[in-house]
Amino acid sequence: MTLHFNNLLNPHLWDESVVMAARIVGTLVLAWLAQRLTGRLLRAFRSRIAPHITEAEHARRAETLARVTRYVATVVIWLITGMLILSEVGISVAPILGAAGVVGLAIGFGAQSLVKDYFSGFFLLLENQVTKGDVVEIAGKSGEVEDVTLRYVQLRDYGGNVYFVPNGLITVVANMSRGHAYAVIETSVVPAATLENVYQAMRDVAQGLRADPAYGSSIEGDLEISGVDRLDGSAVVIRSRIRVRALEQWRVRWEFLQRLKVEFQRRGIALQTPQLTAAAR
Repeated sequence: MTLHFNNLLNPHLWDESVVMAARIVGTLVLAWLAQRLTGRLLRAFRSRIAPHITEAEHARRAETLARVTRYVATVVIWLITGMLILSEVGISVAPILGAAGVVGLAIGFGAQSLVKDYFSGFFLLLENQVTKGDVVEIAGKSGEVEDVTLRYVQLRDYGGNVYFVPNGLITVVANMSRGHAYAVIETSVVPAATLENVYQAMRDVAQGLRADPAYGSSIEGDLEISGVDRLDGSAVVIRSRIRVRALEQWRVRWEFLQRLKVEFQRRGIALQTPQLTAAAR
């Protein structure tokens, strides 16, 4: 006990402890400053390129990449900081790295899906397949992308449900937010309706819709009538489409159908409604 007490009173040991503590604190401060500097550099970079970004798609991609870069930089900074602190207190890093390699190999076999998620997420971001704000269909789920990480894609569907889709499950991406889209319209009329009258009514509605300032800026082309798509029981199904800006297809389609119903009523063209049959008891 006396020897231990004398060691505590040894100025040389106190000097070494103070120096060690100072180095550790200095390392933590430098790590904090490095993280702050990384954040400032990313914000400065975004501010510098913002005036040159004219498309919302590119702006969303820049935001997503900046967020992921900040996350990766934070992990790297604090990982290096932890290794420096361990080295400062006298713990050799080499055995830890060797053990980590063995443990990592063992974990890798048991967590292949997790590794696959990160690799898939990296290429999703690198190839700009999905960015925040896109409307996509992936892994059987569709909705607006609220977040993209190296681990998962967060979606919110039309009903407000939130889905977290692991990147490893994403094999095909249907992105409805790029370039242009088509408002696809299927119209069912009775067989007695004259097709020329139906086509003319559809063209008139499309022209009126394009002349409306509330919708004209969203429409990029005239109505394309493919013609009779199929004969569905007692209905004649006509398929057509309108080229629109991305994400405007639903709004244009809903308004077109509302106006088309009114125009059909005015012209005396009957729409075919589903036939309801009672089940035999």
